Order: sequence, then structure tokens, then C-alpha cells
Amino acid sequence: MRRDLEEPGRPRPDLVVGREELLSGAREQLSRGGSVLVHGPAGIGKSTLLRTLAAEYAGAARTVLRCSATESESHLPFLALADLLGLVAGEVADRLPAPQRDALESALTGRGESTLQRDGLALRLAVLSTLRALAAEGPVLIVADDLQWLDSASAELLGFAARRLGGLPVRMLCAVRTETETGGQEQDRHLRALPPDTRTVRVNPLTRTQVAELLGHRGYTGLPRSTVRDIHRTSGGNPLFALELGRVLAESPVPPRPGEPLPVPTSLRALVLNRLDMLSAETRRTLLVASAGARPTLALLHAAGRENAEAETGQAVALGLLAPEREGPGVRFAHPLVSAALYAEAGAAERRAAHAALSTAASDPIERARHLALATTGTDPAVAERLGEAAAAARDRGAPSVAAELGLLAARHTPADAVPGPDVRRLQAAEDALTAGENDLARDIARDVLDRATEPADRVRAWMVVIEAAGQSIAEVDAVFPQALADAGDDPELLALVHYQLAWRALVVEGDFAECREEAARAARLAERAGIRRTQLMALSFQAQTETLMGHPDAPATIKRALKEPHDPQVACHHNGAGSARFRWLIMSDRLAEARTTITALLREVRRRGMVESEVHFLRGLAETELRAGHCGRALDLARESLRLARDSGIGEGASAMQASLAEASGGDVDRAMALAREAVEHAEGDGDLMYLSLALGALGYARLVAGDAAGAVRSLRRVRELEESLGVTDPARGRWQGDLAEALVRVREHAEAQEVVDVARERALRLGRESMLGVLDRAEALVRAARGEVDAAARQLASAQDRLAGLGHGLEEARAAYALAGLRAYRPGPGPYEEATRLFRRCRALPWLRQAERAALAPAPRPQQAVAAPAVPAALAVLAATERQVAELVMEGATNREIAGRLFISVKTVEATLTRVYRKLGIRSRVDIVRLAAGHRTS
Repeated sequence: MRRDLEEPGRPRPDLVVGREELLSGAREQLSRGGSVLVHGPAGIGKSTLLRTLAAEYAGAARTVLRCSATESESHLPFLALADLLGLVAGEVADRLPAPQRDALESALTGRGESTLQRDGLALRLAVLSTLRALAAEGPVLIVADDLQWLDSASAELLGFAARRLGGLPVRMLCAVRTETETGGQEQDRHLRALPPDTRTVRVNPLTRTQVAELLGHRGYTGLPRSTVRDIHRTSGGNPLFALELGRVLAESPVPPRPGEPLPVPTSLRALVLNRLDMLSAETRRTLLVASAGARPTLALLHAAGRENAEAETGQAVALGLLAPEREGPGVRFAHPLVSAALYAEAGAAERRAAHAALSTAASDPIERARHLALATTGTDPAVAERLGEAAAAARDRGAPSVAAELGLLAARHTPADAVPGPDVRRLQAAEDALTAGENDLARDIARDVLDRATEPADRVRAWMVVIEAAGQSIAEVDAVFPQALADAGDDPELLALVHYQLAWRALVVEGDFAECREEAARAARLAERAGIRRTQLMALSFQAQTETLMGHPDAPATIKRALKEPHDPQVACHHNGAGSARFRWLIMSDRLAEARTTITALLREVRRRGMVESEVHFLRGLAETELRAGHCGRALDLARESLRLARDSGIGEGASAMQASLAEASGGDVDRAMALAREAVEHAEGDGDLMYLSLALGALGYARLVAGDAAGAVRSLRRVRELEESLGVTDPARGRWQGDLAEALVRVREHAEAQEVVDVARERALRLGRESMLGVLDRAEALVRAARGEVDAAARQLASAQDRLAGLGHGLEEARAAYALAGLRAYRPGPGPYEEATRLFRRCRALPWLRQAERAALAPAPRPQQAVAAPAVPAALAVLAATERQVAELVMEGATNREIAGRLFISVKTVEATLTRVYRKLGIRSRVDIVRLAAGHRTS
């Protein structure tokens, strides 16, 4: 009979957010029969992990023994032992020698005279014998939570048995509260109660992204990202603390004001208030000043009037409220929650007094201005002016989130009739929040201004923030544009701002390059007329990027105009600025070294300025550059970094997932690549963003190709082809999917369509001078020729393509050409044909491709490919392109337009357009004439 004693309910899956790696390590240990000790500070999620693992592994055990100690019971001897063995000892008692049986019964029941002191060895042996007897019947799992409260007698007995269970199917799964990292004395003490090979698993704080995910699982989804950031900071990444803070904030009708800490719920204050009550009144005042300071030190506390700071902080260290600083004069709270609870408990007058003291004591002018604001009530023009200056200084230092906070404080202290007014300061704060990646905060500020603003300039500026804050989801704010145009009237400066955003709408929502280019050019002309250089530069940069993607011949000239002096430093490094436009033109023109230099400089500058959205964008650009150069490991690291930052900030998640998918498929994990590509597709479809949808589908097609799913790759990449035709994208260097589609088509034996893809792309690549694309297309065409039996010609073309790609520095494409060439030579005698391909893939760290090449090298040599006879078709169809010929042949078979669309994975609309071209080329008028052609061919 299987026994599971006091089995708790199965843990909620949302409570193990961010613990996948920890669970994986623990599962590996348990699966091979080992034991696990989970440790970490209070509230970090140890018990949740313990319950999760116990629920998973209880099914494999015949007997599950459980105990969960508490602090109030830790002085009672043998209580944990009774929890573990009380219900099973009777089943094996008759197998124990009498002295052991008596000692165990005495310990479990408290009856008899035997004690650990008088009969210690018998009791130790009794526990060991009991576990051995249970293990003889089947695997045993011991689950012990809160090991730190285990009574010392039970802990000693458990340790004695654990050290002697070697080889028996007994696993221990325990959790203990510790404050130090792995390897400290705390863990050593508790490990003595577990088997020697026990694996310790440290449960660390959650990241900000994981805290956001945890809050979302619990329904706290309406919190701004800036608030989630504060929750993460105040909770220290502790999930229990984060959930309590999230609950209070979600239930609060009024969010915290800028510069104010989060309200700390009573449930969390109780964790530290009993220790705070032990402090003297003066010590509490000193700690309050420390909690209000940004980076408190003893010198700062002295400057703020706390004369006995050393002694008072020493008292707090002794009580565990402050962490001892081994190096330097810093004053650091043991946990951010201690500081937050201390500040929350103080009265308003006490807080203002602390900030007033710090407003003169702090050495940093930005910090002094902030404290002055928090020490002042009501409006005060002088305070507002100092805060405005501090916000500008923070902006220049590359701290836009600080600038936004200071700007809102300045608005609060600005009189209604002042110049600049409170709403002007709020709008500047909203723009700073956009730069910092806090789009939801920016949007909320702008909406607040729109509720009362009457000045056209203020209203249009606020509308622009609302549109910018929408990011790729610009379709969701489509109703804003008519209102913004109405507010702009005939003012060229305001109209330039609106038309610049209309250019983005044309691209993202309509997918219309021509309209996008026209709107951007119009915005540039309006801005030039108004003398607003910044807007003119942004519009010219966007026009240049659009022309580059269109393959428009004016792109270099427009880039030159956008780079012309006088320039705006922020526009120069903005992700939609001239530097970004030049990078895109360089990388599409195969100038990889210049592209890398350009994007690296841009990334360095936006990091200095704290421009989060631009940082996400440029990390993607650098990852793309490294991937094209064949540095797959470096590209993977950069793409993952971009994705982490995108998820932390909520900016560009779909685009970063797309780039990470390409990097994973080339140098990482193919399954993860497909998951990321699907995520990118979902983002693009949800946002209605056709431009990124085509890129995301391209990434999905590439991942499927690498995974060996040629049919799936064809489905994805045919959609890309159809999308880009409708969008007017003509430059094959934009998405670089054509070679992958042709290769996938060859694998599914659609040779005619593969050749057509190559032909169309080659004509465009030749016109635009896209050298690396021509090399990729040569590789793809060689695969078509090889499939038709032209093996020697294909080999010559592949060798030429490989040389061309190597010369251009496209390392991964070079390796792929070598791999294709090896496939043609595999049946020939001589050295291993895959040696060069594996060497090149290894150099690129292209692990998925390397695995393919290694498998191919071990496979039996294939037979030489023979020429494949082309099916007989009417001679009249020879004038048609490949897709046109396929459509015509299916019409000859009697297929309807819908059936043809399904067979060729294209839309009905595309079938109709193709048939129109067929009629024109063949000089006929209808489907009936095509059928007649077929009939004539069969009778001749």
C-alpha cells in the first residue's frame, strides 16, 4: 500500500515564476536518487519550490514522510521525529530489536524512561532501522520544510540516519531559511541533517521582469511599469513581499505621488516593526534620515545633524536592521523593506524634517533639489525653478527617469500663472518618461494634461506623447490623429509633428511605403518652414529609412540631408534618427565593418543618455550585424540582452523576440527559436503591424528550415512574399528570406517556383547592388540546378557563391554554401566532404548548423543525383514565369481559383492577378482558352 502522509495541496503554477532553472537542477538531482536542500531568506519562495518538487516526485515513492516545523515548537524534543515516523513506526516495529523499539516508542510517545541521553545509540539505530525497513518495501521520500525550526534532538537523529543510508532508495527534500549565499556556515549546519551528496539550491530574488509576471498572474495587471519597478526595488525581489505590495497598490484608489515611496502594507510592516520598537527615539530619527537618503553614509548623517550616527547605526546593526558594511562608510539597510516600513511609519512632519535636513546635507545638486521639494508644501516658484534645473541636469547625465520624477515634482510646486506653467513641466516629464522607456507613465501624464489644456501647442504635444507611448500598437490610438490635426490648425510647427506621426501610421497600420515616404517628406518641409530643426531631422531620417527599405534611389541623398549640420545630438543617436538610418543603409549595402562601428557608437551614446528604447533597438542592430558576419555566439548574447531589456521595459518585445529567434536558430536552440518567432508573430498581428509581421514570419520560416521542416518553412515564407508584395517592399536585403524560401521549395520539390523566387530577387538585387544577396541567390539557384540533375554546374556555382560571400564577410552564409557544396560531393571518393563546412560552422559557433553537418558527415554516402526529366507542357507556356506557368497548368487540370490558392499557398487575389498576366502574355481572354491550349497539346 502506498503511503503519503499529510500530503498538502498542489502548488499554484504561477507561484514558481522565474524558478525554472532552479527546478531543473533540483529535478536532475532527485531523478538520480539524490537529495536537495532549498535555502534562502524568508518569503523568497522556498516552500513553494518544495511543494512543487514534492508533488512531482511523491508519485514515484512508496512512502512519503513529511514534517514542517515552527518556531514556537522548536524547543520540544522529538516533535519533528513524531511528525515523520509517528504513523509508520508501528508497521515496522516488529522488525526492530527490542531496545531500539522501546527507545523509539519512548521518543515518539513520551512514555517510558528511555531518553536520548540514557539510550541515545539505541534511538539513533531505531531511526536508521525504521528508514531501512521502509526503503526495503519501496522508495522513500522525506519532505521537511523550515529546517531551521527543527528541534535539535530530531535534527541530530535525522542526520545520524542520513549519513548511513548510502545506496538505499531514500531521498530527502528539505527547505531552510538562510540569509547567506551557498557555502556559508548556516548551510553547513543544516546539511549535517541530510545525506552527504545533498545538492544545495539557493533561491535568489526575482528580477523585475519576473516580479511583473508574478503580479500579472495574480491579477495585478493595471500597475504602471514605473510602479512595478518600485515594487521590485522595495521588495528586493522577494515574491511574498512583492505580492503584498502589489495587492495594496491594486486596491488603493490613488497611486503614490512622484518621489514618494510605496505604501507598505501592515502585513509587511509587522515583520520589522517589533525590532523598530526596540530603538531609541533618536536612533529612529537617524534611521529615518538614512531611509530618505539615496546613498546614505555616516558623513551624510552627520551633515544632516545626526551627531551620534555611529552609535545609533551600530545599535541598528545589532538588531539586524542595518547590514554591517565591511568596506567603506555606507549605511545599508538589511532589506529594502526595512527602509520602506520605517519611512511609512513616520508622520508627515517627521518625513519633511528628514528631507529638509538632507536638502542642505546632500552633496549632489539633483538630490538636494529633490529633498527640497519633498520638504516643501504648496506651490513655490523658487523650488519649482530649482527642480526644473535639476531635471535638466539629470537629463544631461543620462538619467531620464530621474528627470521625469523631478519634472513632476516641479509641476506640483509651479503656480498656475507661472512661465513655464505646470502643464509644460508635466509634458517635459512625459517626454523624459518616454526616453526612459516608461511609456505608461508618459501616457498617463499626457492624458492628464489633455483633460484641462486649451493651448494648441500643449494639446498637440500631449497627443504626440500618447501616440509615441503606443509604440508598435499605434493602431490602438488611431482616433487621436483627427483630434491632433484639429488642434494643430494651420501652424506648420504643430502640423510637422502630426505628419511625422502620420508617416509612422502609414507604415505600421497601412503598410504603405509610398504614403509613409510622402508623409515624412511633408513633415520635413513643414518643420523647415517653421524653423524647427529637430523635427525636420527626425522626418528626414524616417524618410531615408523608408527609402532604404523600398530600394528607392533617393535614399543616399536623403541620408546626406539628414546628416547635414546643424545637427541635434539627441536626434543623431535616436533610434529613428539619422545615425540609425545610415546604419540600416550600410548593413543593407554589405558594409558590415562600417555598420558595426556606427551601431556600436550609437549604442554607447544612448546608454550614456539613458535612452532605453533606443538601447533596445541598437542592441538588436548590433546582434543583426554580428549574425551577418557569422559571429553567432556574440549575436546570440546581444539578442538575448535586447530581449531581456525589451521585456523589462515593455518596449519592442516583438521585434526583439524576432531578432532573438534568428540568433537562436543560427547559434542556439532551434525549438526556442520557433517559440520566439511565434511570439513575434503574435505581437505583430496583435499590434496590426504588417511591417514587423513580415519580418517575424521570415524568422519563423528560417527557424523551420533549420529544424528540417521544409513544408512549414515554405508556408511561412510564402506569406512573407505575399505581404512584401502588397507592402511594396522591393529590396531583397531587407528581410533576406528569398534564399531560404528557394531552398525550402527545393526540399519539397517545387523547383519551378524556387527558380522564380531566385529570378525575381536577383533582378532587384542587381539593380540595387546587393552583393551578398546575389551570393545567397546563387547558392539557392545551385540547389535548384542540382535537384534537376545539373550537379557539376551546381557545384561550380556553389563554389563561386562561397568565395563571394567569404569576401564580403558574411561568415554564416559562406558556411551554408560550403555545406550545400559538401552535399553534392558526398558521393565522391576522397577526404570527408563535410570537413570544411563543419570547420566554418564551428568558427561561426553556428551550433544548429554544425549539428546538421556532423550528422551528414556520419550518414552513408548518397547516390549521385540524376537528371530529372521535366514534365511535358504546352510550348506556348514557355513565355510564362514559373508561378504563372504553375497557375496555368492547374487551370488546365480544372482547378478553381480557390483550389489553386490552396495548392500554391497563395491568396485567391494573387491567383486572379497572376491569371490576368497569363491572359496578357498568351494573348487570350479567359480560363477556357487555357483549357483549349491543353487540349491542343494533348492531341498534337
